[in-house]
Amino acid sequence: MNARGKFRYTLLLAGSLCTAAPSFAAETTESVETRISRLEQELAELKALVGNKPAADSQTAPAPVKKADSSNPVTLSASSGVKVQLYGFARFDGSYDTNPIYPGNIALYAQPENGRNDSEWNLTGGATRIGLNLSGPDTESMKLTGNIEFDFLTSVSTENNQTPRLRHGYVKAYWPASDFSVLAGQTWDLVSSLIPFVDDPALMWDAGNIGSRHPQVRLTKGFSTGSNGRLEVAVAASRTIGEKSSLQADTGKDAALPSIQGRIAFSKPLIVQNQPATIALSGHYGQEEWDTNITGSYKTLDSWSCNLELSMPLSEKVLFAGEYFIGTNLDDYFGGIGQGVNSAIPTEVRAQGGWGALKYTLNPVTSVSFGAGIDDPNDHDLNGMAPTPRTRNQTIFANVVTKITPNFILGFQLSDWKTDYKNAASSDAVRAQSSVTYKF
Repeated sequence: MNARGKFRYTLLLAGSLCTAAPSFAAETTESVETRISRLEQELAELKALVGNKPAADSQTAPAPVKKADSSNPVTLSASSGVKVQLYGFARFDGSYDTNPIYPGNIALYAQPENGRNDSEWNLTGGATRIGLNLSGPDTESMKLTGNIEFDFLTSVSTENNQTPRLRHGYVKAYWPASDFSVLAGQTWDLVSSLIPFVDDPALMWDAGNIGSRHPQVRLTKGFSTGSNGRLEVAVAASRTIGEKSSLQADTGKDAALPSIQGRIAFSKPLIVQNQPATIALSGHYGQEEWDTNITGSYKTLDSWSCNLELSMPLSEKVLFAGEYFIGTNLDDYFGGIGQGVNSAIPTEVRAQGGWGALKYTLNPVTSVSFGAGIDDPNDHDLNGMAPTPRTRNQTIFANVVTKITPNFILGFQLSDWKTDYKNAASSDAVRAQSSVTYKF
């Protein structure tokens, strides 16, 4: 390199260093401050953990370390010390039905054919969901959490102008030392708490799977059983939501007592190590007050259920799950094919049913599931009901769900539906459904 070349190279290098120096210094300062803040927070959490941790037990295996997830939702800290974690997804569902399925965007049962073959399309973004996980500030003995979650699967607005719907809204106080918690607000019922492996937001409701979400106050207590077993007992008082009669807006609200729900569950690895199997018994009891005249006379109708749940890993890649239910007046829990009370008498509608499904994880990003469900109300309890009552509803399904990326998920499901009607022809329909989800 000649003298002129060396001189030009020296000037270029010096200019580049002078230009980059301010931004490099700013990056270094910012990184150090961020690191100090993070380390101080981690140190405080470690101190709290050490302070609350019981004496070491040589018989207890260390808990597995969870790997960091690069797709964790955004977390913010409010001035009150509460951490707010944003999560959710944008979702599109498209389905083609060989005959109409009620209500359309989701699948509950096949509608009467009335001698016609009338296929239809349903396209919706209503399953889009947004939520906030709340946590802290904790005390030395108590952890405080909460959740607020909405979606747009409502029937009170037009398809392209949908109204938000509250799914969850609750606060939970948990005492780790005693494995005891108190929850207040709206969330899932204790009744039949498993969720089928379907790609339909309706979750096989009215087709063998019961249980919904209700405002409630819940107490939960856990017990260790042996080295790797756990027993959990929970009880809740929940809002009773009844029918709208000619004399009342809500027969459940008129009842003197809330509904009582309970669940007892035992979990322990059986076939697959580190993957616990769970068997649970759950149920509820509530009442509806049906006014029979305007002078104050009324009839009390019961709502109850008894439910058996089983979740059993069969191998590291295969999971079986299923439920069975029996009870009366279950429309508010998506049982009895949406028929709880025969208002012509009035009397409760008895029903039983259940579902079972297998899920096979092909690889970390793709799973295949198939299963079936049935809901069978008592035909005698449906006499005189109008319009034409549904006497039996059953479905079988198969689906595949794959993650193109951790945030971009595709699903496809085929399901066959058959619904029987009292004194009318049965209705059959096949649904081809796809979903596109962008998770954040």
